[in-house]
Amino acid sequence: MDDNFVSASTIRTMFSRAMSDMYRSEVPQYGTLMTLVRDVNAEVFSTHPEVLEQMKRAGEFDRLDIERHGAIRLGTAQELAEIARIFAVMGMEPVGYYDLSVAGVPVHSTAFRPVSESDLSQNPFRVFTSLLRLELIEDAGLRARAQAILDSRKIFTARALELTRQWETDGGFSIEHAEEFTREALETFRWHGKANVDEATYKALHDAHRLIADVVSFKGPHINHLTPRTLDIDAVQALMPERGIVPKESIEGPPRRRCPILLRQTSFKALEEPVVFIDDDQRVGGHTARFGEIEQRGAALTLKGRQLYDALLDRARKQTNEGAGQNYNSVLADVFSSFPDDYEEMRRQGLTYFRYTIAPNATLKGLVGLDLETLVAKGVIDTAPIIYEDFLPVSAAGIFQSNLQSQGGKDYGAISARSVFEAALGRSAHDEFSVYARIQQSSIDRCMDAIRSQTS
Repeated sequence: MDDNFVSASTIRTMFSRAMSDMYRSEVPQYGTLMTLVRDVNAEVFSTHPEVLEQMKRAGEFDRLDIERHGAIRLGTAQELAEIARIFAVMGMEPVGYYDLSVAGVPVHSTAFRPVSESDLSQNPFRVFTSLLRLELIEDAGLRARAQAILDSRKIFTARALELTRQWETDGGFSIEHAEEFTREALETFRWHGKANVDEATYKALHDAHRLIADVVSFKGPHINHLTPRTLDIDAVQALMPERGIVPKESIEGPPRRRCPILLRQTSFKALEEPVVFIDDDQRVGGHTARFGEIEQRGAALTLKGRQLYDALLDRARKQTNEGAGQNYNSVLADVFSSFPDDYEEMRRQGLTYFRYTIAPNATLKGLVGLDLETLVAKGVIDTAPIIYEDFLPVSAAGIFQSNLQSQGGKDYGAISARSVFEAALGRSAHDEFSVYARIQQSSIDRCMDAIRSQTS
């Protein structure tokens, strides 16, 4: 690589910061939310200094304030292919496949994010990227109209695509080109208050599904939320009304735990924003799409752990009419009492991925031949859970439905279209379990190499 080229992580940080600044100017409540999250995180560190020390040891602390995830919704396979190239410049690769049509949302998705341990430690910026499944629009005429509208738009500037081709050819960017790329790519995510359809078409799309109207009716996909990471999502949920923010009714994901797992999410309700339609630039209509989301991330679960999680979540939802009702949180907590709430026990049972490091001041001579568990028991190797970097289909669908006021009961009767999605990507999405397993194994290998190096 040319010594004058900046790293993908640098470009990713430049872009995520520019995105945050833009979204804060477009959605002022996002700024209020950011302040609230910082206040809550500071309180956690003040009252639980062990959390601060644990995050520093695990390399999590420095990334906390810059950590964000965003979400966009695309309309065509070409848009997905092109945005995959845009994200590649930032060191972001597709991880996982999410079929949200099974929850009544007519999209399927992946998460573009960094996958290496070093890139994640520098900036774990992620964008949950959804592609509209036009085949799920039942009205053939409306489906054809939506396809024609999407085919006629260009969501990337010509310069953004030109710079992307340059990066692909040269293998990197100078800082000047990285800055220009950031400005040009940001245009794709900007809000446009003028629709590219008439009001009647918007209403027809909206009646089919609010999300379809959101994807099809505008010049570009506009970022629909940015999400900071909190260390106490229950505190944020409780404090939002005091800051003038109306939260959604409940937190998505697992119940509150002493040792968090996977992902918990909440948000403030989507805002009604003014929209001008192409058939009448004098009358202003309204569109509801963009909102503020907050997340609390816990340990990444192994396949065994995820199977247990899914079974418990399914049991809780069945006991409460698919998650409805005021007693859902108490039922969820009761059901999850059978999921160990101790990281070491989760590790012993193989439910969670861990990062292994040589303990400070550990004496390594004479340890060759001892197995991993013995070294952990002797205190030679420390363990820390690997943070979950991905998303939960049920949580994602819950956020979509609550903020778009979607037809939550709509049944598309759809089947997974992963092969179609990945054909548009031009590659297979990473299997998230394999990504975590590789990080865990690399940490074990480093420890064993360090012990073997002390034999001489």
